[in-house]
Amino acid sequence: MTEPVAYWHIPQIENEEVFVSFSPSKTSNFEDIPLYTAEDLHPRVKMTKKQYNRLMWDKENTDLSTCLEYFIKNDGNNDFGSPSEKLLGNLTQEDIAIAWLNPEETIEIVPNMKWFVRSKEPEDEDEYYLFLSGSNLDDLDYFGFDYARAFDTKEEAELWTNPLTEAVQLAVEDE
Repeated sequence: MTEPVAYWHIPQIENEEVFVSFSPSKTSNFEDIPLYTAEDLHPRVKMTKKQYNRLMWDKENTDLSTCLEYFIKNDGNNDFGSPSEKLLGNLTQEDIAIAWLNPEETIEIVPNMKWFVRSKEPEDEDEYYLFLSGSNLDDLDYFGFDYARAFDTKEEAELWTNPLTEAVQLAVEDE
């Protein structure tokens, strides 16, 4: 939670005035009620690096309407029913519009998180874990993180765990 940026000071004794300030009261004669946080006054739009890059490309090359259309159209399935990139994610159209207006002060880039299956204990003294790897589920093996198989949900990853492995969520770079 972010710290309040303004307080309403209500007197605990008679003949004191109610007032608002940017810091808590220095005496115990007032009850300090937080009014606003920085997040309330200036909400941030959280998006992945991939979403940010697409928004910035659209901002330079198209208009807001085209940008919104692209985000919505590329959110799971394309026109032929096959999977497409999940670009919209948790963003709303309002989030995209707010970010479009003032990206430098509005956007907070969050890492893209995926689920992996790895060994519970590091394999050697250098603290290297082994990760479930393989291009398809028929040729699975355990290798370093560079070859790790990523899962979108914890449930998918947990299907591949055993007593020596665990499902963990880690940040990944956008492709």
